[in-house]
Amino acid sequence: MAASDPLDPPPPGPDPVAAPPDEGAPGAAKVSPYRRLDPTHLPPETGPTAQMRSAAYRLAFLDRDFLLRDELRPVRLQLELLKPELVQREEGVYSTIVVFGSARIPDPEAAKARLEAAEGALAAHRASGKPADPALEAARARAARDVENSRYYAVARDLGRIVTATCQSREACHFVVVTGGGPGIMEAANRGAADVQGKSVGLSIVLPAEQRPNGYISPNLSFQFHYFAIRKMHFLMRARALVCCPGGFGTLDELFEALTLVQTGKIAPIPIILVGRSFWERLIDWKMLAERGMISPGDLDLITFVDTAEEAWEAIARAQGIEANAPIRPDVYGV
Repeated sequence: MAASDPLDPPPPGPDPVAAPPDEGAPGAAKVSPYRRLDPTHLPPETGPTAQMRSAAYRLAFLDRDFLLRDELRPVRLQLELLKPELVQREEGVYSTIVVFGSARIPDPEAAKARLEAAEGALAAHRASGKPADPALEAARARAARDVENSRYYAVARDLGRIVTATCQSREACHFVVVTGGGPGIMEAANRGAADVQGKSVGLSIVLPAEQRPNGYISPNLSFQFHYFAIRKMHFLMRARALVCCPGGFGTLDELFEALTLVQTGKIAPIPIILVGRSFWERLIDWKMLAERGMISPGDLDLITFVDTAEEAWEAIARAQGIEANAPIRPDVYGV
């Protein structure tokens, strides 16, 4: 059977279906009634017959090979949409703030340490009297660039902290920080929420180069996706704002998709905030798009430029009609 959309392999250890725990044992997990329909659970004296051992006899939802068939892709898409939706409801996540940005931007302390190490290595090489080493020069330049970029890590962390401290309570979780689950800016925003013991969401994606979710995501809200399309839907289904720090292709992809959805009325208007005016205006000539008639002049109003976390939160609060310094009430947004 074809398996062109492979799911992650099961974790190591006993197969939870083939080896059900003793239900009477202290602390034993509740056993699904469907396990009793698995012929492998029959006692040896009444063991499974050839018919029962056949793949055709397996329950469809316990048949991994069947679920991985190309024809079952619609079912897998539905499951990826449904699982995070149900879990977020159970965790009381009513609305979110989505934070995007480069996975390559380090935290300021790590960036500073790398720069000091690079400068030390370069200084030692020069003191030795050896010929210039372009690799050491390049390493020092990269480290200096990372120190400059690390200010965006600080902004994302501060924003995660401000939003979470203002908007989460025991009664409800509003404006929960959502990221792509990885390092860099994503880690920073999740980390800011963790700084004030708040919840935050991570939407990780299966990639050829294995990527672990950052350690600041709330464990019960750390999701993994196979399909980019479903992940994109979950980014925006509860979103009340989109905040983009400097980033690469992935950040630009999510930014322009959100702009298009708002522009075309496919989703309700939300503030789209770009952190770092100098970066974004050098990267994209926004006014030229309007001057050449590629977008309407009013489309420029979809974007708000900020340079600090405080400015970003004030823009979000203003767009949502709430006080920036006042906790959000549990009854806001129909909760």
